[in-house]
Amino acid sequence: MATVPPRIEVLFSGNERLQKLKEAFRGKYGQMPQFFACAPGRVNLIGEHIDYCGYAVLPMAIEQNILAAVSVSDSKTIQLANTEPKYKDFTVSADGIFIDRENPQWHYFFLCGVRGIQEHLSLSSLAGMCCMVDGTIPASSGLSSSSALVCCAGLVTMEANQKHLSKVTLAETCAKCERYIGTEGGGMDQSISFLAEEGTAKLIEFNPLRATDVRLPDGAVFVIANCCVEMNKAASSHFNMRVVECRIATKMLAKARGLDWSHLLKLGDLQKELQVSLEQMLELVEEVLHPEPYSRDEICKTLGISTEQLCEDILSANTQHATDFKLYQRARHVYSEAAHVLQFKAACDSSPANAVAQLGDLMNRSHASCRDLYECSCPELDQLVDICLQAGAVGSRLTGAGWGGCTVSMVPGERLDSFLQTVREHYYVPDARRSALEKQSLFVTRPGRGAAIFIEG
Repeated sequence: MATVPPRIEVLFSGNERLQKLKEAFRGKYGQMPQFFACAPGRVNLIGEHIDYCGYAVLPMAIEQNILAAVSVSDSKTIQLANTEPKYKDFTVSADGIFIDRENPQWHYFFLCGVRGIQEHLSLSSLAGMCCMVDGTIPASSGLSSSSALVCCAGLVTMEANQKHLSKVTLAETCAKCERYIGTEGGGMDQSISFLAEEGTAKLIEFNPLRATDVRLPDGAVFVIANCCVEMNKAASSHFNMRVVECRIATKMLAKARGLDWSHLLKLGDLQKELQVSLEQMLELVEEVLHPEPYSRDEICKTLGISTEQLCEDILSANTQHATDFKLYQRARHVYSEAAHVLQFKAACDSSPANAVAQLGDLMNRSHASCRDLYECSCPELDQLVDICLQAGAVGSRLTGAGWGGCTVSMVPGERLDSFLQTVREHYYVPDARRSALEKQSLFVTRPGRGAAIFIEG
């Protein structure tokens, strides 16, 4: 695998989308773009809400992506435009980038990537840029549209300022800088966007970041279906609330084992500290945590801290209002889901005769855990998963943050046509809004390639 994002010469005459973006750029800015940057979305096959707990995940890049046309100038401004009219133009001084985390507009996600690269490279001043963005990833669908936008912006900034960074460095930098907008994610989305390779899914591990090829079994395909409920994780506290609950669970379990809990933030770090198996961590959860929600008072009393310390040191900015915390359920999900990922990879590696059935069962168990323990599903997602299973999928689950967005289903190749027809008839056709969105909501996906720079050849 190449260590840096590739620079690819492309004949625009054979690429309608690049040609249209080039013409739109010229119409907007009165000049030609000098280069294009592309970052793919992703579908996570298994391993939901565990990357920020320190555990490995198993995504693949998809064909849908964020594409930006760019020219560099001495203007000292960054001008942003989008081919989608509902996303308004935005201009900011290259020396005065401000990101409004209370107002998560599309351009602020782009500026996260710009600012992240600027800070990583300690650039006192940035090159001026004109950028036009075109996206084919449905927004708020759980397919990483916002992180792909951040990654694309990071790649644009590196190229415009004539710097060179490795894929790993770009991924780690873009994962950190998404926190400027208030999302405390774990790095899966950015990692697969840069490290993906065509034809293979990846096991993504953290600290240090590394990616291992995972060959998916022959005889089955993965189908993405959007439930058509949008959830903007930066604009709600659902996502960060789960991060905080996992953080508190880590500290409560560490305290029960007599460890210095103050520096421990992740359930994965706690397992490393205790040097025990995932099964033993699940036993510890059963022994120490109760299924009833924890109050602030109970947490503070157990940890021996004040309410002020809880708010300042443990809660995030948008979870200060929280009064109840489901620690048992969140920790059980994380440790069992971490095991699902390892079992999924092992089945892919060993390729037993019933590999497809094994993987399908793991996906189904993953969805049940997301639904019942992590509570990140929604009625529409659950309905869609049920329809997909009835239509012939061997496994189906929500993918991405949840609370809306997409399912991913594993479907034997010979059932694909009837599967697609049944899902159309039972989920999309009965609802006028869903029916109108169906073409971009239901599609077969295969492992795609990672982020790249395109130059007209």
